[in-house]
Amino acid sequence: MGSPDLESNWGQSMNTNNSMTSIRESKQLLAEEVFQHIGAQIVDGVLEPGHRIRDVDVAEELHVSRTPVREALQRLERLGLVTMYPSRYTEVTAVTPETVEQTLEFAGYQAGMAARMGVARMSPHEREDLAALVEEMYTAHDDVTISQTRWAVFSFLSDRSRNVQHQVLINDASMALFRNLRGWRVPEDDRGRMLDVYRDFRDAVLRGDADDAEQLARRMHYV
Repeated sequence: MGSPDLESNWGQSMNTNNSMTSIRESKQLLAEEVFQHIGAQIVDGVLEPGHRIRDVDVAEELHVSRTPVREALQRLERLGLVTMYPSRYTEVTAVTPETVEQTLEFAGYQAGMAARMGVARMSPHEREDLAALVEEMYTAHDDVTISQTRWAVFSFLSDRSRNVQHQVLINDASMALFRNLRGWRVPEDDRGRMLDVYRDFRDAVLRGDADDAEQLARRMHYV
């Protein structure tokens, strides 16, 4: 049998490790909540471009320390939603035409990969569900509905990709994608062609043709 002192020390060590793990998980969860809170305000337009965010104000508002606020702001900066000026303030970025162009390109390639993986791995029932969702894109009568449905199609494809790395990437980038492309619309003089792309994409989904689905998903985003 082991020494009582050794067993006691081992038990204390395990309790300490468990406690430290719990603290780290708690801090990560807290930073995630702060990230979602600030990010949602940026996406919803509550914090407009040029708005200055002070970590001390956010910490006071949310009753947290400044550490999770800084971590959340650093993450938002990596997504391009804010710019941090050390020891001064953090500023919400503007959505420029260049931002929209780059985001549309990124979304197009990611949507293509999601379509390539997802359509090939979906069940026939899932492909029918997706086809019905795509159909809403060319039967909708307003731009807002089309935009929302396009995002729903993208999310459906990503969820069915069965690829964890892709899903994590899209989950992290989704806030920036939604914010940057929220105001983007298909040019008026290209809407007829784009409706044909939507219909062709629906047909490719129903056929289970992952290659065509990939190309058409990219064409939806002008890639």
